[in-house]
Amino acid sequence: MAPEKSGFNYPNKFARIYLEAMEEIMGKNGLNAILNLAGLQEFIGNYPPDNLEKAFDFSFYTGLQVALEDMYGPRGGRGLALRAGRASFAEGLRGFGALAGVGDLAFKVLPLAAKLKIGLPAMANILTQFSDQISNVYEEGDKYIYTMERCPMCWNRKADKPVCYAGQGLLQEGLRWVSGGHEFKVDMATCIAKGDDMGRYVIYKEPIG
Repeated sequence: MAPEKSGFNYPNKFARIYLEAMEEIMGKNGLNAILNLAGLQEFIGNYPPDNLEKAFDFSFYTGLQVALEDMYGPRGGRGLALRAGRASFAEGLRGFGALAGVGDLAFKVLPLAAKLKIGLPAMANILTQFSDQISNVYEEGDKYIYTMERCPMCWNRKADKPVCYAGQGLLQEGLRWVSGGHEFKVDMATCIAKGDDMGRYVIYKEPIG
């Protein structure tokens, strides 16, 4: 059964990129099984069109996350959601980074601290601008806090711990791209699914690799 719609949407293009990333990781049959389980049969062999119309409901995106955990267990589902989040940035969303001026030469020669200071808010702005997600970034000592006041990954979901792993993966890969190849520790601190006021990712400024 298809999930009950939230009325908030991701652009078709973002959803398409994410589904293509999932297909790359688990194969067409694996993805079809996930779409079946999530009640999203309409997207089997029929991905959203490659445009920026906001038409992929948050509840669909949440349904994919839940189906991953139902099929592969919490740990397996978490690993796959992380990988799909990373792949979706690597495969397509980095093109939006170029829109924000994060890909040009002047940006590439900046020191690492400046790249993070400019690049992280740029990523948040892109997602806020093109989707119904609301994201902000603020600095707190040796870390950045990336917030999601309206989250597509845990719509109407209840959990006892943060569950938005796809976003964690997307941020990890986004940071790697923005920084020119460094890996950063990204922790999920709060999550709307577990009753918090908003989702918060903690990004430590010092790279780990």
